[in-house]
Amino acid sequence: MPAAFAPVLLDSTPADFSPWVPFPEAVAAAAGDVPALLALALEAGRTWPRPGEGRTALLWELLASVAATDVAAARVLEPHLDAVAILAQAAQAFPAGQSAPDGTGEAAWGVFAAEGPGARLEAKASAAGVTLSGSKPWCSLAGALDCAVVTAHTDDGGRAAFAVSLRHSGVACEDPEWIARGLQEIPSGTVHFDQVPAIPLGGTGWYHSRPGFAWGGMGVAACWLGGAVGVARDFRSGLLAGADAGRQPDQVALAALGEVDRTLTAALQYLARTAAGIDDGTLGSAGTHSTWSEAQRVRGTVAAAVERVLSLVGSNRGPGPLAFDGPYAKRMADLALYVRQYHGARDDAQLGRLALKGDCPW
Repeated sequence: MPAAFAPVLLDSTPADFSPWVPFPEAVAAAAGDVPALLALALEAGRTWPRPGEGRTALLWELLASVAATDVAAARVLEPHLDAVAILAQAAQAFPAGQSAPDGTGEAAWGVFAAEGPGARLEAKASAAGVTLSGSKPWCSLAGALDCAVVTAHTDDGGRAAFAVSLRHSGVACEDPEWIARGLQEIPSGTVHFDQVPAIPLGGTGWYHSRPGFAWGGMGVAACWLGGAVGVARDFRSGLLAGADAGRQPDQVALAALGEVDRTLTAALQYLARTAAGIDDGTLGSAGTHSTWSEAQRVRGTVAAAVERVLSLVGSNRGPGPLAFDGPYAKRMADLALYVRQYHGARDDAQLGRLALKGDCPW
C-alpha cells in the first residue's frame, strides 16, 4: 500500500481497516475537485458510522485517514458527516408523527454555527412555520451545497438549530475574496437569508447542550490530527529519500522525528480512549467531568500536538520543500489554517472555568 494511503489507526488493526482503504484512495484521486469530494461525502454519509453509536473510533480513523491524504478533503467531508449525525440525533427529539430531514440521501449538507460581528441570523415563528432572516458568517462551500444545519437566534433570547435548503430563492451566498493560501478550494463567506423556511431541530438550546456537539468537536480534532500525521509522513519520507541519496539524517533531525513520533502517538492514544468512553457511555458519566470539558481537553491537546508537529517539521525541512514541493506546501498551509478553528487561550479559559467548578478528572 502506498504511504499516502496508509490508514491512521486508533484501535483498529490494518486488517480491520482494510475494507475502508479504497476510500482514502478515492479521496487522493479527487483532491482539489470539490464536486467529486462532495460526491464522496454523500457516500460517506450513507456508509460511515456515526459518533456515539458504537464505532466512534472507526469514524475518527476514517476522518484522520482522509486528512492524512488531503487536509482540504477532510474539511469537505467532515461538515456533511456532522450534519448527518445532527439530523439523526434531532430525529429522537421530534414530536410523534413528525420526522427530521434525512441527511443520508442525495443532498450535500453543511453546518453553519459560527457567529461574527455585524452578522446576525434570526428565527421567527408564525402559524405558517419558522423562517430565517439575516446573515450568517463563515459558511464554507455554501454555494456548492444543497442544505445546511444553521443556528439562529430565537424570540426567547436563545439559539436553536434549523434545517434549511440553500437552494431557496431567499438565500444569497456571497462569493468571498479568499486570499488565504490554505484551504483554497473551500472559501468561507457570508450567507444572507430573507424569510427562508426552516425546520426546527431539537428546540432552543438543544444544539449546544446535546452530547453530539462535543462529539462533533472531537471529530474535527481527529481531522487535525490526521493532517499532522500526513505532515509527519512527509518528514519521514524526506529523511529516507535523503538517506538513499547518501545524506544520513543528523542527530537534530532524528530528535525532531522522535519528538514528532511520541507527540502523535500520545494524541492518537488519547483519541482512542475518548472514543471508547463515548461508545461505552462512561465519558462524562462519572460526575467529576462533563462531555464538553473532555471535548475541550481533546481539542486543546490535539491542537497543541498539531502546532508542535508543524513547527518541528517546518524548521527541520527548511524552505526548499515549502517552495518546490506542492503537496507538502499545500498540506502545511491547509492544516495551519484548519487548526485555527481551535481558539487557543480562549478555549483554555473556558476549560479553566469548568475546572474551577470541579468539572475535571483530577
